[in-house]
Amino acid sequence: MSANKPQQNHVPLAQRMRPNTLEEFIGQSHLLGEGRPLRQALETGNLHSMLFWGPPGTGKTTLANMIAQRVNAEFIKLSAVLSGVKDIRAAVEQARFLRDQGRDTVLFVDEVHRFNKSQQDAFLPHVEDGTVVFIGATTENPSFELNNALLSRSRVYVLKSLSVKEMRQVIDRALSDHDDGLADLGLVMSDSARDKLAQAADGDARRALNLLEIASDLAQPGDEGNVIDEAVLKSVLSDGVRRFDNKGEQFYDQISALHKSVRGSNPDAALYWLCRMLDGGCDALYIARRAVRMASEDIGNADPRALQLALNAWDVLERLGPPEGELALAQAVIYMACAAKSNAVYSAFGKAMKTVRQQGSQEVPLHLRNAPTQLMKSLDYGREYRYAHDEPEAYAAGEHYFPDDMKEPRFYEPVARGLEIRIAEKMQHLRELDKQARHKPQREEKTL
Repeated sequence: MSANKPQQNHVPLAQRMRPNTLEEFIGQSHLLGEGRPLRQALETGNLHSMLFWGPPGTGKTTLANMIAQRVNAEFIKLSAVLSGVKDIRAAVEQARFLRDQGRDTVLFVDEVHRFNKSQQDAFLPHVEDGTVVFIGATTENPSFELNNALLSRSRVYVLKSLSVKEMRQVIDRALSDHDDGLADLGLVMSDSARDKLAQAADGDARRALNLLEIASDLAQPGDEGNVIDEAVLKSVLSDGVRRFDNKGEQFYDQISALHKSVRGSNPDAALYWLCRMLDGGCDALYIARRAVRMASEDIGNADPRALQLALNAWDVLERLGPPEGELALAQAVIYMACAAKSNAVYSAFGKAMKTVRQQGSQEVPLHLRNAPTQLMKSLDYGREYRYAHDEPEAYAAGEHYFPDDMKEPRFYEPVARGLEIRIAEKMQHLRELDKQARHKPQREEKTL
């Protein structure tokens, strides 16, 4: 550590290495590249309320601080985890005082999605009258987590996880910086070790620097300096670092990716997303329930075995639990991805439900009604019903099974894949028999 900054010895490396200028900032080129919207706002000093939405360690707080510095505005930071309405009011009062002095205030709210509706509403009048420039940071989808009123008054900027290449830049800068970084510690770290750390940080610059700082404490003396080798990294990275926000935005994105990989008949991608979720701590039984849905929605009667295999995997998970049961789930997911696909059942169900809801409670035709009593028989319940097993090919050709005044709709349209090829052939044959059947005499209803 540089001798001219001894007071920073206790400050975490991630905080010390926080960039102060656009030139030092790494990542988010889609926002900060030449001519990009956020860079233009910074260069012109065009302050406006905004929301930074992105994963941890992508620079949300840093960008907010840089914006305040760029326009010489006061920077007030609140954490939605620790702050309440009282803290919001105090920040607003401070901003009012500064406005009277001719100075702007940037009010930065970290984890803004954790504020409830009333807390979010507390910002609105002060944003609208210009008392504060509001900047919120969130790791969750603001469409779901923020009030529409606040969302409509803010421009949303989406931040992305840092690439491995960008993460290497973060690590290299920290190792070579003499003022705030680790250059004075005489650390020796090979390119392969740096690459491994960059990969393990999983797009989170703060995590990368925290892990690097821990590794620097564990570095072993060597001929050329203090070495951060594979053994040190293994110790630092032993707990894993993959990101998975259970029940949050990433959770639903990943289950969506799994479902769409199965639907897209890509077993390798389906297995990848399954393992991502399991590795992140997702409840395997939840995935099993979703697998049953996939089997009905996207495979259906093209391969009915998929539904049974999904149910079997669910059963094995309940009997054995993880990790043994997870293998059965992987088997089901791979099978479903490889199976013939049909959404004919899914589509037919939707059409039938729509028809039922539109046409009301039509009566069951007399010949289809049950007649367990003499009274019902006297009312012709079940009369002229044709028992299919007594008919040629066990099919009552020309029989009508819908309500009397209802035209026969066609909901189920088998696809030309898997078992549904044979189903379609059979249904076409039966329809031909219907056409050939003689028109039956119309039944008359009796009254009591």
